[in-house]
Parts: sequence; structure tokens; C-alpha cells
Amino acid sequence: QVQLVESGGGLVQAGGSLRLSCAASGRTFSSYAMGWFRQAPGKEREFVAAITWSGDSTYHADSVKGRFTVSRDNAKNTVFLQMNNLKPEDTAVYYCAASRGGGLRIGEYEYPYWGQGTQVTVSS
Repeated sequence: QVQLVESGGGLVQAGGSLRLSCAASGRTFSSYAMGWFRQAPGKEREFVAAITWSGDSTYHADSVKGRFTVSRDNAKNTVFLQMNNLKPEDTAVYYCAASRGGGLRIGEYEYPYWGQGTQVTVSS
């Protein structure tokens, strides 16, 4: 089992950048595929980005492609989401999620482990 803790959220102006981190407990972090999701007020949670256990393959939602980048450091048990050129519509609670096994996963139901979320607010 793995426990996840997100950090790095905050308030930023449109066009700015933030880097989210997700720290994982446990010695088997490198065996987990990881994902980032977000949930805006009044909306359903949506997929943002995913990365394989090794980090050799990533996938980003069309809405963030070219602006957000997911990466990981298995030596530090941490996955990152670099967010550039932020827009007001990126405002949401951002969650990281983990799934045992290596492949890319984009469905919420594929991730049994979730963090508590970190708030990102982008002002116009």
C-alpha cells in the first residue's frame, strides 16, 4: 500500500507557474504508475496527466498539453506536475493517484490510492 501527500498549490496570476509535488510513502514507489487529476467547484474530477512507473512514458490531457508536464523521481519517491502558463480555468483541487503496475492509466477507477489534494487558484 502507498500513501500520498500533495504540496505546492497556491494562488497565482494567469500566465504564472506552479510546481506540484506528490510524496509517496513505501519502498515500492517505483512499481506504481502515477496520475494527476483535478476537480473544479461544481464539476466532476477529470484526468490531467499520467506517467509510467519508470517515467519513460507520459500522457497529458488535451486541455493541458504543452503547458503542464508530469515527471517523477523514484529515488525521492516523488511525482511532479509542472504547470506553466496557468489559466483561470485551471483553478481546481489537484490530486495525485497511484496504481500498482507500470502502464499509463487515465481512468479514475484505475487508481486505488489517492492523496488529499492541493488547491490551485489562478486569478485573471
